[in-house]
Amino acid sequence: MKLTIIQTGDVPLPLRGQFGPYAKMFERMFDATGQGFSQEVVAVSDGAPFPELGPVEGIVITGSAAGVYDDLPWLDPLRDFIRRAYAARTPMLGVCFGHQIMADALGGDVRKSDKGWGLGRHTYGVTSRPAFMRAAPSALSVACSHQDQVIVPPKEAEVILASDFTPNAGLAYRNGAALSFQPHPEFADDYTIALAELRRGKAPDALVDKAVASVATPSDSKDVAGYIGQFFVGR
Repeated sequence: MKLTIIQTGDVPLPLRGQFGPYAKMFERMFDATGQGFSQEVVAVSDGAPFPELGPVEGIVITGSAAGVYDDLPWLDPLRDFIRRAYAARTPMLGVCFGHQIMADALGGDVRKSDKGWGLGRHTYGVTSRPAFMRAAPSALSVACSHQDQVIVPPKEAEVILASDFTPNAGLAYRNGAALSFQPHPEFADDYTIALAELRRGKAPDALVDKAVASVATPSDSKDVAGYIGQFFVGR
């Protein structure tokens, strides 16, 4: 199956030399599932045109430093692309900003949270188990880096991951072909730490210290990547 990665942002410049471009993280994540995915990257935030939906087999919308409320020329075309993909039941995954823009495009409410920064490894309760997540445990620990959140999910969405900090952390949509997560299963631990450290001066030092320490919590990202793979191959 070929996945079209809609790249909406990239690794921050101070970290890009060490960790490479953002889309590569997704490529490594999908390669590690062993499910035979191939990928193409469409960098819409850099001006690349959106692909025609007809030949697209699966869509991945990446994270971004952008917010859904920003005035950027590619945001409305992205909303239109999401709505058309949803209507066509093209398998679609959103992560972090991708999670937020999918919710925004499909009728939810997304804002900068008054809870502040979410950094490091967070643990989320599994509140529902779609078929591709039937074997999921009661909780999953995955890296995150965000201020914005889905405050109110679209009516079409069911919450599948939740925490006190992020009540709408995972959404499965009722068309059976759309899925999104606030946390980042594609992040490696060294990048999670480096990204948290990069927030010093923006986020309180105590929060950054807690985020760095949280990476000692065992990661469930590999399992989440497997569930995502099952979601795509099951469509």
